Amino acid sequence: MQESRSDRPPSVDALARSLVDTGLPHPLLVDAARRAISAGAPESARRLAEETRAALLRPVINATGVVAHTNLGRAPLRDVDVRGARNLEFDLATGGRGSRQRGIGTLLARAAGAEDAIVVNNNAAAVMLVLAALAAGRDVAVSRGESVEIGGGFRVPEVMEQSGARLVDVGTTNRTRLADYRRATTKKGNDIALVLKVHPSNYRVEGFVESTSVAELASLDVPVVADIGSGLLDAACPWLESGPPPWLRDEPAARQTLAAGADLVTFSTDKLMGGPQGGVIAGRSDLVQRCASHPLMRALRPGGLVLSALHDVVLAHLGRTAGRDVPFWRMVSTSTSDLRTRAEAIVAAAGRGTVTECDSLPGAGSSPGATIASIGVSIAGDHVAALRARSVPIVARVTDDVTVLDLRTVFPEDDQHVLDALRTVTGG
Repeated sequence: MQESRSDRPPSVDALARSLVDTGLPHPLLVDAARRAISAGAPESARRLAEETRAALLRPVINATGVVAHTNLGRAPLRDVDVRGARNLEFDLATGGRGSRQRGIGTLLARAAGAEDAIVVNNNAAAVMLVLAALAAGRDVAVSRGESVEIGGGFRVPEVMEQSGARLVDVGTTNRTRLADYRRATTKKGNDIALVLKVHPSNYRVEGFVESTSVAELASLDVPVVADIGSGLLDAACPWLESGPPPWLRDEPAARQTLAAGADLVTFSTDKLMGGPQGGVIAGRSDLVQRCASHPLMRALRPGGLVLSALHDVVLAHLGRTAGRDVPFWRMVSTSTSDLRTRAEAIVAAAGRGTVTECDSLPGAGSSPGATIASIGVSIAGDHVAALRARSVPIVARVTDDVTVLDLRTVFPEDDQHVLDALRTVTGG
């Protein structure tokens, strides 16, 4: 018996063309159509195409209250002009080849109070490059309480192993004294190239604890490298009119760590600095240059887009305008009265929702346990999935069956999206 035309599956091309309104390129629509037809469910092609589209990088609105949200790109960036050519490795004075590190290194060294600085693609790379350049085949002393794992599986012992350096555990998990370090550096058989002090940025140990300060470690006869993690350039926060906020009280800063005697500091650029993803090595010029000349440097160096954005951020810190010009610092320093005014306007225009007091977080492992008083808009019920499904996704949080949109992490120009969402998810 001959198969009827109605029993035949649709052609891949025809099914793919019916999905053109999803906005995906035709090859991706063809993939969705083929998968749906192969599964015997042509009607699933649109769902598969939408799943592909949802997995692509796209702008979202961060209403979680976590300012440097690791899953949303960490420090928020806006208005980065990277059009056209840049003198990335071109010396405008001589017309010859230049260094991509020279300009940004000079700026970062000045901002951190260092002799020299270089940039790599993240802080894990900065730590590994320091170890590879200064301690390959030798020992590195690390307190047991600082041999940590942070986000993304970054483990100090594993990074050290990859660098070729050997870990020497010092002290105990909760207490490490200067005498423990001195014993390690003088113990027969040890070949200590440097001491690595790691800031436990994503957790806090309390109770019967003791650690050794950078100033104390500087009395040893080996270089001291401090991984301060979050990238606070100056504890005084001269870019903020009101000075350092209380939630930064226990956060180490590059300038003060170097002044205390560290030979090098390493830190991220996409956390408290408020820039794009990167890592910095700053401190003694001779040690920085040994890192810069290591073969790994070429594999770990950042690209022109990152360096362009980072230039603007560091210039804002040096010009003391970061509180206004760097979105991270503008968000964390916005007053609750300003946030309340925005929330009240949204609720009034929507005719529904509630102005809510809430707590924001610096995020990305910075200042663990610290909170920042904030104001948001709440909606009864769990609506986070519906908010994520919008044409401009909104990422919020839900607590006790109440959805909260924290306005501290929402750009004011995106308030209209919050207003429209509030009307839609509550049936307006």
